[in-house]
Amino acid sequence: MIIHTVSSGETVFSIAARYGISEQLLEVNNGLQNVRDSLPIGLGLVILIPSEVYTVRAGDTLRSVAARFGITLNDLYRRNLILGGRDEIFDGQTLVIEYVDRPIYDFSVGGYYYTFVSDDILNTSLPLTKLFMPFTYGFTPTGEIVEINDEKLLERGYYYSSAPYFHLSTLTETGAFSNELASALFKDRALWSTLADNIIAVMQAKGYVGLDIDFEFIDASDRELYAQFIGYMRTRVNEYSYRLIVALPPKTSATQQGQLYEGVDYRLLGEAADYCLLMTYEWGYTYGPPMPVSPTPSIRRVLDYAVSEIPPQKIYMGISNYGYDWKLPYIRGESRAVSLSNTEAVELASHTGSEIFYSDEYEAPYFNYTDNDGNRHEVWFEDARSIAAKLALIKEYGFHGGLYWNLNRENPQNLSYLSSAMNYQN
Repeated sequence: MIIHTVSSGETVFSIAARYGISEQLLEVNNGLQNVRDSLPIGLGLVILIPSEVYTVRAGDTLRSVAARFGITLNDLYRRNLILGGRDEIFDGQTLVIEYVDRPIYDFSVGGYYYTFVSDDILNTSLPLTKLFMPFTYGFTPTGEIVEINDEKLLERGYYYSSAPYFHLSTLTETGAFSNELASALFKDRALWSTLADNIIAVMQAKGYVGLDIDFEFIDASDRELYAQFIGYMRTRVNEYSYRLIVALPPKTSATQQGQLYEGVDYRLLGEAADYCLLMTYEWGYTYGPPMPVSPTPSIRRVLDYAVSEIPPQKIYMGISNYGYDWKLPYIRGESRAVSLSNTEAVELASHTGSEIFYSDEYEAPYFNYTDNDGNRHEVWFEDARSIAAKLALIKEYGFHGGLYWNLNRENPQNLSYLSSAMNYQN
């Protein structure tokens, strides 16, 4: 696979001609529809070169085309983002059957969706996942389930053969994680059984195949109880052939201080769960100073510690799918960055005439611009290059896979890279 960096004077036409591909393919695979006439210098582009294409004829259906070439509907969705995951084609349309590049990764990739995700993003991205998590179910102090409107996500997930995991958290209506709710649960073992019964009932009724638990800001005094609770829940769901994933904050040592870390024991939770998700993102965050969301040196420190406590094959690495725009100067306690998608970041760079740079140290793209009021801004986001770097880490460490937080945001480059790099046949 080629990742091309835009130089001064280059256009969609000239880049497409250079690689012998259609302008439409280049645009769709990189989300360039709104910037095709003003590509930012320094923009990284995914270049996928077809090795076989097919021109749709009258009477063809997507299923008949898939059958003709011995591939699946999902193969066509993955290789043709322009379909948007829809079984709709027209006479004369060109479809990519195969790309030149062969898959290089065999691990599992999935991610999280808020239930309000747009249909277009959901249908385009789900075929690129092996598992997904509707965000988020909660529970009451008596163990009753706080349900969500996940019917659309589940129906689409089964259509695209992506495995749904029931996501349980202590997130409250205020948007904060409740350590009080978690602590009361841990101390009442009878409540574990009630909660497990209720979770399993929903999983069976709705067709979930796994449980994903994300309790954050656990009290340090509940460290061992939390691991025991996870072990109990794993035993319960394993009886139904379900698997359990537990989310872990990005620790770099067993003695790391801070409320986010002290109640989490990597070794105990690694033993208790089937799989662990390392939440390797949010170094750059809304109230922090300008920096990448997921800088590689910071990620590596977490990964190095994690594999000293947890078998690598039990680990999912978290992958960020968003960026931030900071107004400068950053003032601690006052500044608030604005979150944005890959597509929004590229369009912002184009609109402001900004050159995009790439940090080899952090393996992340960034740019600066001045707004209409004369304020300077700094933007860090994700692109094909940074996504490629993260996927390479998963292979390097021998992890089970990667999970995106989150897939609600538009990022065609990410999907294009996955469509070429990932082996979806096993």
